[in-house]
Amino acid sequence: MSARGKARSRALDILFEAEQRSVTPSEVIQRRRDSTEQTINPYTVEIVDGVTAKQAQIDEILRTYAQGWTLERMPAVDRIVLRIGAWELLFNDDVPDGVAVSEAVALARTMSTDESPQFVNGLLGRLQQLKPTLLA
Repeated sequence: MSARGKARSRALDILFEAEQRSVTPSEVIQRRRDSTEQTINPYTVEIVDGVTAKQAQIDEILRTYAQGWTLERMPAVDRIVLRIGAWELLFNDDVPDGVAVSEAVALARTMSTDESPQFVNGLLGRLQQLKPTLLA
């Protein structure tokens, strides 16, 4: 797994833990820094900060285009994978669109259900098609 792939996986862990414990992602990062020797990749922090800053906008986009699914009904891991993928796709110009989608699908494949990769691919693929109008 690439360094960025590991950073995405760690960002997923942090965002998931924050949601499950009802704390902020920055509290999770600080707790990890205080209690472990683990070095947190700067790209992990960039993803977490980016998703956190844009979460309301990302969630609104996901609600609009996730046909037949509410955010609350989605498995938590899928919801967070979609937030990371949408952030990279829509708000991080350093990541090519296709890479953002494929990396999110890979995360879903390793961390979620058998149906998740197809769902993530379909929704993020739709957002990729609509990107010019979503950010207009």
